[in-house]
Amino acid sequence: MRHHRDSGSGTVVDTAVRNELRDNLRPPQWRNPEPADRYGLVVVGAGAAGLAAAREAAASGVRVALVERDLLGGDRLNFGCEPSKALVRTARAYAEMRDARSYGATAPPVEVDFHAAMERVLRLRARLSRAISPRMLAAAGIDLFFGHAVFQGPDRLELDGMPLPFEKVLLATGAEPDVPDIPGLREVGYFTNETIFGIGSLPRRLLVIGGGPLGCELAQVFRRFGSSVIIVQDMPLFLPHEERDAAQILSVAFARDGIEVRLNTAVTAVRHADGEIHADLRSDDYISSVAADAVLVGTGRIPRLDDMGLDAAGVTHDPVRGVHVDPHLCSHNPAVYAAGDACMAHRFTHVAVATARMAVANALRGERQRLDKLVIPWCTYTDPEIAHVGLYVREAMRDGIAISTSTIPLHAVDRAVLDGDDVGFIKLHVADGSDHILGATIVSRSAGELIGQVTQAMANGIGVRGLARVIHPYPTESSAIGEAARAWCCEHPPHD
Repeated sequence: MRHHRDSGSGTVVDTAVRNELRDNLRPPQWRNPEPADRYGLVVVGAGAAGLAAAREAAASGVRVALVERDLLGGDRLNFGCEPSKALVRTARAYAEMRDARSYGATAPPVEVDFHAAMERVLRLRARLSRAISPRMLAAAGIDLFFGHAVFQGPDRLELDGMPLPFEKVLLATGAEPDVPDIPGLREVGYFTNETIFGIGSLPRRLLVIGGGPLGCELAQVFRRFGSSVIIVQDMPLFLPHEERDAAQILSVAFARDGIEVRLNTAVTAVRHADGEIHADLRSDDYISSVAADAVLVGTGRIPRLDDMGLDAAGVTHDPVRGVHVDPHLCSHNPAVYAAGDACMAHRFTHVAVATARMAVANALRGERQRLDKLVIPWCTYTDPEIAHVGLYVREAMRDGIAISTSTIPLHAVDRAVLDGDDVGFIKLHVADGSDHILGATIVSRSAGELIGQVTQAMANGIGVRGLARVIHPYPTESSAIGEAARAWCCEHPPHD
């Protein structure tokens, strides 16, 4: 098998894997097909939302054109969920090896091979890209175009000057990093989620700007690989949208891992000095400076809608919200719909896919599915994970909704104790006067898997009493959901 040394990273990379990934995402020899006389649906953007929409429409017999400006797969495959979770898994393996004695095993010598971890990411991306390759899209009956689509009017869309006649258009252009305007940052250079997976080597010191999910996940990953990591967050809390006790548990985990967190602190300037990066920090009246070898910006993302001629199409939009859509995902132009990060506040892959399918149903089949009927869970993939669905307690209080909460700590769950992962909890929020589940928060190593059970109950109108009747295999962590439901039932007998 042939290999070559990557001049950018110094790693040994399988040439065949690189070529497979390139050919699946954007073949260099690609030639766009001749456009059809008219497409039932033109999808702009071939990320999670665009791919789901194109496949859904083509499967129903609609003639579909899929347009991508850059690479197939979008954020999910190229610089989002999939590469980041591959690194999360490797980083967790290193953490488990270092902590082997707590499991009654002999701790092996731990030597981090960052290059091997990054090669694994490449191999996994290549494997997952097979399902979205141009060959697979053609087999699904989708006309694939690479290029830049621009509206020339409400009913005119052009691809690099070539007309793409349509009945409906779906905008699924995704989002891009929202980089703060910090003096010196661009001159010094920085990484975002779109570039960090191409980093050449493990930085000795990493400064992470932003304490949201992206910043927290990657901060822990790089710390477990061996980088010295500082998170700087310009708010008094990191993960500011999560429940405080959940974030506090993660704060303790970060301290255990050796991550330094500077809250209520702003980066005021970045510069090169003495061969390293220096960042000036301000916290109230306290001014300090930290040194780093690399900077990661994780301050969120904004919709990617530039240079598309949306004003000419009569599509209302703004830089923060993206495309303005009604509850059925239709823009102010009745022929133009949007889905995923291009229009949603919840910028998650699973939301992108769900809204794409909804948009296809509404645009092409005349259905009236509504955004406000979606039950949307999400998860931050740190260790432990933090997952949530539905209302937070603070939201219920703000809206005057009376709720009761049932909480089961993981140290009361046998499987969590046996696994040595007994830090966390499961909370169920239930409407007073009924057994209607309004929300849930789970903190555990497998929170992302567990939250689906509560989401399924909420989406199908199954109350907490129904959840309490579910029999779980023993011993499993998922049994804690049943325990939380039964605890609520004991406190609220049926005659209440």
